[in-house]
Amino acid sequence: MFKYLQREPTEDKMGVPDPEAIKQFQLLMEEVDESLKKTFENVHQGYPNETFVRFLKARDWNVGKAHKMLVDCLQWRIDSEIDNILAKPIIPTDLYRAVRDSQLLGLSGYSKEGLPVIAIGVGLSTYDKASVNYYVQSHIQMNEYRDRVVLPAATKKYGKYIGTCVKVLDMTGLRLSALNHIKLLTVISTIDDLNYPEKTDTYYIVNAPYIFSACWKVVKPLLQERTRRKIQVLQGCGKDELLKIMDYSSLPHFCRRQGSGSSRNSENGHTSNCFLLDHAFHQELYNFVKQQAIRTECVAPIKQGSFHVNFPDPNPDDAEIAKTIESEFHKYGNHNGLNGLTKSLSGLRFNGS
Repeated sequence: MFKYLQREPTEDKMGVPDPEAIKQFQLLMEEVDESLKKTFENVHQGYPNETFVRFLKARDWNVGKAHKMLVDCLQWRIDSEIDNILAKPIIPTDLYRAVRDSQLLGLSGYSKEGLPVIAIGVGLSTYDKASVNYYVQSHIQMNEYRDRVVLPAATKKYGKYIGTCVKVLDMTGLRLSALNHIKLLTVISTIDDLNYPEKTDTYYIVNAPYIFSACWKVVKPLLQERTRRKIQVLQGCGKDELLKIMDYSSLPHFCRRQGSGSSRNSENGHTSNCFLLDHAFHQELYNFVKQQAIRTECVAPIKQGSFHVNFPDPNPDDAEIAKTIESEFHKYGNHNGLNGLTKSLSGLRFNGS
């Protein structure tokens, strides 16, 4: 086994994974406990090799490091009972609605290649209507629903394996102290980094104010090349560029016209804002979770309360990036009230899910 931990395979010149690396990974996974193998089924959804590739990419094709990362992920799933999280609804409904109104995240449609389009209201999310545990629970539920329901359905519909999504990040409202929730962002980002690696094909940044551009100049050189290649900062609402990869019906509501931002709620009488609980995606997700809960209720009655997850330690590299941003913006300290924004921006990270 030791040789598997020593060799560091890479992709070939065409970007095709080294089959020997995957084979080594397979052999290592054959030796893990049955409990880990069982939860791994919920991770790979019938595509174990593609999952191996994701973890290999996240660890620069070092088989030993990728194997440890995956085993740690599977153990976290067992310890935190992640396999059951889609049967743990956030109740009552008013509480879940409050979470959705303050944690702006949703599915707006699909790209022309069949990849789910995930919209995120970075600038206007307030995370102030529930405890940290509820926001973490909601985020993981959306990750799991994406991986267990949305991506398998897209794979079936388009007749090819689809294992990633595209994300459109709306920076509307990113100013002053509106994003004073660095701790929560760090927890969510770390969970994604360690347990849902390489799930995003491209990040599109839209409606970016000047202050984001200044911050981006500092952050960009600190990111890994693999991550930098995924991020595209678009002009304005990004409508013209995004229409090259998706139809108008899949555009997030904040990209449909200049200056629309994340606050726009409806279009032609329909809920076009995919952040809201009334949007079709969130209705499907919430009903799915409630149905799963009913199926398991005979074993354990549904209880009100958040689903507690073990929070991993933040990545030192990410902590260094946050520290660098804060240091860079410190010189703007008393200009235009940027102190609060500096702390908020240090929580923005692009790795992981």
